[in-house]
Amino acid sequence: MKSTEPHVALLASPGMGHLIPVLELGKRLVFQHEFHVTIFVVATDTATVESQLRNLPNPKLLNVVTLLPVDISGLVDPDASIVTKIIVMMRETLPALRSAIISTTRQLRPTALVVDLFGSEAMAIADEFEMLKYVFIASNAWFLSATAYFPTINKRLEEEHINEKKPLMIPGCKPVRFEDTLEAFLDPKDQVYVEYLRLGVEIPTADGILINTWEDLEPTTLAAMRDTTSLGRVTKVPVYPIGPLVRPVMQVRPAPVQEDSVLGWLEKQPGESVMYVSFGSGGTLSSNQMIELAWGLELSQQRFVWVVRPPMDDDASGAFFKVDNGGSDGTPNYLPDGFLTRNSDKGLVVPMWAPQAEILSHPSIGGFLTHCGWNSSMESVVNGVPMIAWPLYAEQKMNATMLTEELGVAVRSKEFLTNSIVEREEIERMVRRIIVDKEGDGMRSRVKDAQYSAHKALSIVGSSYNSLSKVAKKLRGKLARPTEKVSWCLKP
Repeated sequence: MKSTEPHVALLASPGMGHLIPVLELGKRLVFQHEFHVTIFVVATDTATVESQLRNLPNPKLLNVVTLLPVDISGLVDPDASIVTKIIVMMRETLPALRSAIISTTRQLRPTALVVDLFGSEAMAIADEFEMLKYVFIASNAWFLSATAYFPTINKRLEEEHINEKKPLMIPGCKPVRFEDTLEAFLDPKDQVYVEYLRLGVEIPTADGILINTWEDLEPTTLAAMRDTTSLGRVTKVPVYPIGPLVRPVMQVRPAPVQEDSVLGWLEKQPGESVMYVSFGSGGTLSSNQMIELAWGLELSQQRFVWVVRPPMDDDASGAFFKVDNGGSDGTPNYLPDGFLTRNSDKGLVVPMWAPQAEILSHPSIGGFLTHCGWNSSMESVVNGVPMIAWPLYAEQKMNATMLTEELGVAVRSKEFLTNSIVEREEIERMVRRIIVDKEGDGMRSRVKDAQYSAHKALSIVGSSYNSLSKVAKKLRGKLARPTEKVSWCLKP
């Protein structure tokens, strides 16, 4: 079957932070450029994935294929980092991905394969079938700069950064403080170190790198990547800032708001008065930190919506707290007794999940206490909501530094730099700094500027729109020069 438009295959790693921006990229390719798109999703939690796909527009040009994960229990240590587990899972899924690409796209061969960071080994499949290949970085350009540059540093610089705890100097970019560095860099004997070095080496072998950022957000870092005398000698290939990939491309008329829903509760609150608290789909706190956070919110005397998950301590029992075994008023047993009753007039506790995009866009939201996952951070920016930065893992400490020190749209406790418990008084102060104090007005003004910048980048002829259009032009050029050498069938 021939087509006048390219067919692009996208590969998403497990996790909402990877799936959501990949889905948004697929929708942009369909709605803005009329491409055919097939998204391959490696799922560990099929119910959560299906909940995201349920709200996905279903045009004829967009197809989503869920790949069931393979058992990797015999391949990684149970205590291995989540990054290691994701990378190994993606590697072991390659045979199924190859078969799925062939069987689901037999009538319309893909012009290109776009993989996210942890799926870079799948670029070998693109080579096999002579497709263009792109890496999609769902995070920011600063994170990419550290990932791409780390494999090139010598032993002396590595020693200075890891053992002497000096900043990692990246050509043309902001240095990475040791306190903010990626966990993958810390132990050369750990499997995640080896895997991350490989990622950094493989990225420049793509035909281009798509990044979930935009020109005006990170001009210095992006300029360094394009300068062959600076970081460009490492990244080597064109970089395309196409973000932020968080907004729905097509606005769907909302359903009526239920009175007892989160949005129904928000409808009754004053404008910019509510602190939204969520640590993403994978973030958890210790038992002691949960208690301090609860007291901090209560002491602040400000309105809040808190998406709670059971705490996770160093021992395995932390994962088995049950919400229905709480205090006399139904308070979960990992929160202070009576917390729900005492805060019933100004707070709403939501177990496990809430519609974050809709919440952040609500006019009553005045702040967001976030784990600083890049997807959540960008959702906050595009809705003009200042943040309390509470990083937990992955590149979130780097994200927090960017949000607080460069963009000035968030506050952050010094305790995050020492991995200490953040006490209730400090949490109270941070909440009030955002919602009550004049300092919050300044952050709100700066985040509104960033919001405008993001919307401008995504608009027709905006920088991100133009950047993705350049990629689309290359794909159309590839379609005009098809290869006949590749047999589009399974090898024995």
